Amino acid sequence: MARAVDGVGFRSFRGSSGSTEHYITIEPPGNLSLARQIDAVSQRYAEALQTLRLPPESAIFRRIYLSDAANQAAVLRDSALFQEPMDSPVAVAMVQQPPLPDAKVALLAYHVESPEPVVKTKLSPEQMIVEMGGLGHLWSTRLCATKNTEVISTADQTREVFGRLIDTLSARGATLSDNCVRTWIYVKDVDVFYQELVEARTELFQQQGLTRDTHYIASTGIEGSCSHRYDTVLMDAYSVLGLKPEQVSFLNDFDRLCATKDYNVTFERGTRIAYADRTHHFISGTASIDTAGQVVHRGDVRRQLDRALENVDALLRSGGARVEDMSHFLVYLRDPSDYSLIEGCLAERFPEVPRLILRGAVCRPEWLVEVEGIAIAPHNAPALPRF
Repeated sequence: MARAVDGVGFRSFRGSSGSTEHYITIEPPGNLSLARQIDAVSQRYAEALQTLRLPPESAIFRRIYLSDAANQAAVLRDSALFQEPMDSPVAVAMVQQPPLPDAKVALLAYHVESPEPVVKTKLSPEQMIVEMGGLGHLWSTRLCATKNTEVISTADQTREVFGRLIDTLSARGATLSDNCVRTWIYVKDVDVFYQELVEARTELFQQQGLTRDTHYIASTGIEGSCSHRYDTVLMDAYSVLGLKPEQVSFLNDFDRLCATKDYNVTFERGTRIAYADRTHHFISGTASIDTAGQVVHRGDVRRQLDRALENVDALLRSGGARVEDMSHFLVYLRDPSDYSLIEGCLAERFPEVPRLILRGAVCRPEWLVEVEGIAIAPHNAPALPRF
């Protein structure tokens, strides 16, 4: 089931176990104040839940995109989008990545319906565990150094942000290498600070047993920020406690893309998690790159989008899925004037896949567009854990 109209998009996947996953995107009308845009997004979100017959307690994760977090975060925190019912916590992320073409706020939401009990426990304002199917799904959001009056290096912030995730995992008998499935890393002024993050992450990963000879973690490294003045790093993460090794595989197509380690970057291009009745394919930020790790179609955003989507499809096919299985697209543009062209292309090719197009520079200036998302495909492996 899918819909994409009037600023609302959603796509649902129901497996043979009876659990249904829903991804929802919400955009407001343009030319409104922040308060009115928040109200419009909240209303459209509520209407989408009614259409899908989803109770509020089915909410698992929400990420709210803002155009100016430093000035908008306080207003957002008082809204229904950010607030959580006392008896049903939600993992809420918030990032400054201006929604295009001209919005101040946009929403990506994830809901789950299950015939079995789903237990949500808030460990801290930034960490929530969802227990279902015998596994614990850890959502970590808004991990940052919270610096408004003190400047510390991007490397130190990277270590601090990952350290908080590692500590949470360790307290539950889990590790970064065995249980963390996906990270979203936002870097302020990515053209300047990204390399320092990469170097600090590589060193930290080696300490955690994540090396060229083992594996890395699916990830997006993109321009974005939190509301704190001196923070250069913000991270969201998804981990699965109790994850079995046979559930995990990594997505690659070396006929189209090289391994990231070939140019000294430590992330997986995609990670596949298998359950009894479905597979989740976490696609990292994917751009117009070739088998030599070089930028393809410099200066041509349309052809870069085509190549990026071809790369996504190749990665998915390596894991038994395809680009049509995407539950949503997040598309990052360096130049907002490219919005109409990119929106038109995606609307024509994938009218049923919800999408948000955001202003966010990619880690190399020559890349004009990047695509990421999560695909869900049917699977039949009764011996694996249920979702």
